[in-house]
Amino acid sequence: MTTETSRRSPVVVPADPAWADRGLALTDRLRELLGPTAVRVEHIGSTAIPGMAAKEVFDVQVSVGDLDAAELAFAEPLADAGYELRPYRHDHVPAGLTDDPERWTKRMWQRRAATEQGPAVNLHVRLVGSPNERLALLFRDWFRAHPAAVPAYAEFKTVLAGTVDGVGVYSEVKDPVVDLVVAVAEEWAAETGWTA
Repeated sequence: MTTETSRRSPVVVPADPAWADRGLALTDRLRELLGPTAVRVEHIGSTAIPGMAAKEVFDVQVSVGDLDAAELAFAEPLADAGYELRPYRHDHVPAGLTDDPERWTKRMWQRRAATEQGPAVNLHVRLVGSPNERLALLFRDWFRAHPAAVPAYAEFKTVLAGTVDGVGVYSEVKDPVVDLVVAVAEEWAAETGWTA
């Protein structure tokens, strides 16, 4: 089903050095808001990578021990902070993995526009130790460790955003490219001993 959000054309903007501080303020605020149910709160995605062009939407990952309990615990404080629970309950499983899709479950809230409470946010709630929690951190950390790769990926996203008609199509086309990055990043993780 096509949603209003998926039909909107994506807008990718040049990197803003202020994103790092804004991401830190956002994660600090969410830690305070969500309490001990939030085991870990991390700024992830393109706005967390220095020099990376991005949609001006902050991706934040909240790691929890139980998704159903977190959904109940987070409902009121997130609604009060302008977030809406979205129906997305699974992440894309990278190509080539024969993993059970149920291992890639999540909950997701969005604050669709910047308000006095903060920036636009995609809030991904994932299980501690799950493959999708790990992948989000690996993707971010690999790019941080390989800044020479940032311009090419940023250019790809910028061109893609100017070519497709909606955020849904943008995400579908981008997923296989993310899979390529992750394949290289997995080798780096094994060589360096990186852990989430």
